[in-house]
Amino acid sequence: MAEIIQFFALTFDLVDGALVPGEAVDCASPALAVQTAQGQWKLFGHAGAVAFSRTSDFERGKFDCRLVLRRFGQVPEEYTSDEVDR
Repeated sequence: MAEIIQFFALTFDLVDGALVPGEAVDCASPALAVQTAQGQWKLFGHAGAVAFSRTSDFERGKFDCRLVLRRFGQVPEEYTSDEVDR
């Protein structure tokens, strides 16, 4: 079985001085993930948002690190580098 690549947009809100993640939105492509994250940040007034991809191979039980595609606004430190969850 081949690896599966999924794309997500994730928002963050500022609550009591801390950035709290919202629910991740599953997207069909990297471009849609970036557009969704940007739209949620700009239009809906979240403190920040990220678009990222995740590669998984369920057959081998392998779940690779996330690759951050774009960042908007304020995001937690773990999303400031291109790769997270090593």
